Amino acid sequence: MKMGSDDASAALEAILFSSNRPLKVRELQQATDSDRNTVEGALEKLREALDGRGVMLMRHHDEVHLATRPEFAAAVRRALRPEVSGRLSQAAYETLAIVAYQQPVSRARVEEVRGVNCESVLGNLEMRELITEVGRGAGPGQPKLYGTTMRFLQVTGIESLDHLPTPSDGAELVERGGGDANARREIR
Repeated sequence: MKMGSDDASAALEAILFSSNRPLKVRELQQATDSDRNTVEGALEKLREALDGRGVMLMRHHDEVHLATRPEFAAAVRRALRPEVSGRLSQAAYETLAIVAYQQPVSRARVEEVRGVNCESVLGNLEMRELITEVGRGAGPGQPKLYGTTMRFLQVTGIESLDHLPTPSDGAELVERGGGDANARREIR
């Protein structure tokens, strides 16, 4: 079934809205069962329809993506920020403790201490602004070095890193897999 220009434009909008990555024109042709000229015309129509709206059609060579306009990025971030609130996982608490006590620390060192891959946990902690990149290591690839932030101090309620419990107490908490669950706060 061949789509008309309006249907093809609407279908492309839905596909691009739902996609978490840029799509090639060829993929859009296959998805809509349309030829290249139909897809190109529908993309142009969609681009014009989005003019002055909160999203825009981005194009780089043969790849197309629907994205937030830069002037609205801050509002989108504020609106989506609640998604990163809530309680931290056990893995996040353990990782945060390692960063707090051993900063500046590389992901490799955190993974060595925890014994598991920590990439997503570190990313989550960065997104929550509890840790940040504080430098680069001297080793191969110059790995990121992580440290805690002011927000970490605010959330934990301590005045400075000098007020962290002694490292032996912290290491014991990590080895035991946490501390008092009632003492954990919601991170907002």
